[in-house]
Amino acid sequence: MPVAENPLDNTATTNKSQNGVQSLEIGLSVLDVLIDHNEPMMLKDIAQVMQMHPAKCHRYLVSLIRKNYARKLDDGRYGLGDRVNTLAAFGHSGFSQNNILERLTHIANEIKDTLNCGVQIAKWFSEGPIIIQSVEPDSPISIITRIGSRMPLTTSATGQLFASYQSDEVIQPLVTAEWQNDNEAIITEKWQNFSHLQAKIRTQGYATVTGDMLMGINAITIPVILPQLAISDKTAGKGLPLEYAITIIGTTEQLPMSEQHNVVEQILAIAQRYQIA
Repeated sequence: MPVAENPLDNTATTNKSQNGVQSLEIGLSVLDVLIDHNEPMMLKDIAQVMQMHPAKCHRYLVSLIRKNYARKLDDGRYGLGDRVNTLAAFGHSGFSQNNILERLTHIANEIKDTLNCGVQIAKWFSEGPIIIQSVEPDSPISIITRIGSRMPLTTSATGQLFASYQSDEVIQPLVTAEWQNDNEAIITEKWQNFSHLQAKIRTQGYATVTGDMLMGINAITIPVILPQLAISDKTAGKGLPLEYAITIIGTTEQLPMSEQHNVVEQILAIAQRYQIA
């Protein structure tokens, strides 16, 4: 398709006096399509919205993927990259309400000082939980996951907690994708076991893992229950409005699972003082 036939290109041509970069503006418009749609899209659908030939649209997507603003899924669809998810997290309207991120960061620092463990803050996105803030402990051992990382639903405490507070319609496809190398019978068995784990997590109100992601590293994740989204019965069902979670990470010496109930009580006591638990 000739460049002149694209409405976006015409706009760029008529505004030469602004000294803009035409290709950048078109690339950002492709990104806008993914942001506005808010879920993965096929190339042909993106190209249709852009009124652009799919081959040309694909070149812009490749550049966005290289800079981590977009990503290509195994099924061929295109979604938002970790960089966009991180920026969205920091710009989320919720943070302007009672300074949520600031409050959560204060909590993370207080937990870190109390337990001398690493602390992460995660937010739920359509593609899974993303780390949006991290606080490292005052120790030579650093086990913090970088900001912008998407946490697995089946092997991380963060992922397991979020998976337990969402509907099966949302969670099952994401979880199944993590088991894509298994056959159907194994996936069915794993899902049954995972459903039991979800019920346990909702009942106790937190999730734990012991060396599932990193050998010798334990983690505990608690939900962030905001006052305006207070839930009177956590075991009532899935699909609860959980947006944020706090994860405490430490070695087996720093965070022994034999003391998990005492540790959780300390964490919840801190969270309750900030009115998020």
